[in-house]
Amino acid sequence: MRRWNGWGDEAVVDRLAPGAADMLADLVGPADPARPGDVRLEDAVAAVPASRLAASALVSTDAQDRLRHARGQSLPDWIALRTGRIGAFPDGVARPASGEDVRDLLARAAAAGATVIPYGGGTSVVGGVDPRGSDAPILAIDLERLSDLESYDEVSGLATFGAGTTGPSVEASLGPLGRRLGHYPQSWEYSTVGGWVATRSSGQQSLGYGRIEALFAGGTLEAPAGTLDLPPHPASAAGPDLRQVVLGSEGRLGIVTRAVLRTAPLPDVERTQAYFLPDLERGLAVVRELADARLPLAMIRLSTRAETMTTLALAGHPRQVALLARYLRLRGLGPERCLLLVGAAGRRAVAVPALRAATSIVRQHRGILAPGGLGERWMRDRFRTAYLRNALWEAGYAVDTLETAADWSRVPGLLGDLAPILRNALADVDERAHAFTHLSHVYPSGSSLYTTYLFRLAADPDETLRRWTVLKAAASRAIVAHGGTISHQHGVGIDHAAYLPAEKGSLGMAALADLAHRFDPAGVMNPAVLLGGGR
Repeated sequence: MRRWNGWGDEAVVDRLAPGAADMLADLVGPADPARPGDVRLEDAVAAVPASRLAASALVSTDAQDRLRHARGQSLPDWIALRTGRIGAFPDGVARPASGEDVRDLLARAAAAGATVIPYGGGTSVVGGVDPRGSDAPILAIDLERLSDLESYDEVSGLATFGAGTTGPSVEASLGPLGRRLGHYPQSWEYSTVGGWVATRSSGQQSLGYGRIEALFAGGTLEAPAGTLDLPPHPASAAGPDLRQVVLGSEGRLGIVTRAVLRTAPLPDVERTQAYFLPDLERGLAVVRELADARLPLAMIRLSTRAETMTTLALAGHPRQVALLARYLRLRGLGPERCLLLVGAAGRRAVAVPALRAATSIVRQHRGILAPGGLGERWMRDRFRTAYLRNALWEAGYAVDTLETAADWSRVPGLLGDLAPILRNALADVDERAHAFTHLSHVYPSGSSLYTTYLFRLAADPDETLRRWTVLKAAASRAIVAHGGTISHQHGVGIDHAAYLPAEKGSLGMAALADLAHRFDPAGVMNPAVLLGGGR
């Protein structure tokens, strides 16, 4: 059973590693003993108000169903769910089984003056599925019944999936065909094909397999104004590419119901190697050189010193970590060392030489290959790290992430500013935050920066939310000031909407508003995201 107020399967329980709580207490202070416990599921269900919609064969008005579709996975969502201060709820949850069902639901919503929120896998971390309180009833549309491999073209390698298909189901369907999509966002367990398209998603191995815009060959969007069919041409010069209108539209224009995706052969070899660099400066030099060399790698991921230290501490195994630190010191790497992960997947004749070439570049910058299969362990456990959010909350700490991308000339300035700004943003209440960053998607001209920050939960949930608001705003202003994008992979949702005009400009925002009106004349589709003004 999926958790209703946290991440993942209820049966998967992670605990903080020995010593991790002591480390957090040193970094940001001990957990507040006055923090209240979480609200019980039955009490949260009892607080769900009566529905303003009538139940039907497609629409559920069950209180628990509506509660489970009321929020996503952002930190404000967690605060709301854990404390029972949820605010607005969808009045119904629809589960269409076809494109015709979706069209019928959109027409009924328009006739009833209702707002529609496409739910996807409910993994949005930017408020993308959060209902806003209003006089209009709210209908959440969950596409879990549209979750099959509809067809596969073995000559072209094109696979057509229902938009509600989750990451594990995609790969389970393609594996027996000898194929792979290779799209692995951190939310892979629960996020869906339609959600990937609608948020312009990026996966951990996008360097090799491509971001979702490279994988999305075509499909269908059901909008209040009609149906948009996107044929899967390999390339086209027939005017602007309307796929790019759908990609990143976040449900504001309509609902993606099916997607044609470009697949790849299953790899002969899939290997991830871990290295340590003496410091961040040399780590950045290695990453830039690897990106510029266009080696056929699947992944390049560089952690700052702070993230390297934190990752090893939270992973547990203090004796092995101590032995690793001793080994690295003997090899001349001190406390400024940074962890680099490099992965390759594909034909043996291509992947193995690519890793050899990467190792050669690393060694030219005084980097060393990590002992003990550290890279393979990271790959094996990569989707378990999201469960640490649950453990940290239960230990009394909030954790959130934010991300951006910038060209290489701007990356050092962003790296230099983001973490210190976050660490000091709560000085008004004499609180500290711990922040750390990695570069996880590199390009010849620049890179993404993915920052995690931790801080103490307050005794008052409103104060916890205020602390998050201060931290998020400070980091977002810094990103805009440095010319970074407000989102590299998480989308805009509600949380980034206020910063989008700085990136798109007034004419660009007007064009987006025109598109929204063309596809959704009555404003049925979730009006809070993309073009809204934030929380």
